[in-house]
Amino acid sequence: MKKYELLLDDTKTALGVTLYRIRYIRDFANIKAGELGGYIEKEDNLSHNGDARVSDNTWVFGDARVYGNALVSGDALVFGNARVYGDARVYGNAMVFGDARVYDNARVSGNAWVYGNAMVFGDARVYGDESTIL
Repeated sequence: MKKYELLLDDTKTALGVTLYRIRYIRDFANIKAGELGGYIEKEDNLSHNGDARVSDNTWVFGDARVYGNALVSGDALVFGNARVYGDARVYGNAMVFGDARVYDNARVSGNAWVYGNAMVFGDARVYGDESTIL
């Protein structure tokens, strides 16, 4: 069962790609039907299963995926082939891109970048002006 729809009249452009604001169409987690979420390129970017959500002014695009119970919020960017899942949180001005993975109970926040083949998991925290590359 779908949990959001793409708003074709509310878009942004990132690296030449059109991103669409989402509107949640059912209640789940702390989301109420009718609430606006962040911006995604396509439905493959945000799972309709679980409690995964994209809120505020976040952008998720490319082949990136947010699923499980993950939350991407603030002005965060998730793109490339990145994955955010489990109970992970990416927020603030953080960026997760390339083939990076953020999962379990991990947090990436502030101006932190996680990219390349980096994996942030368990109860790890990456924040401030830090970068994690592998």
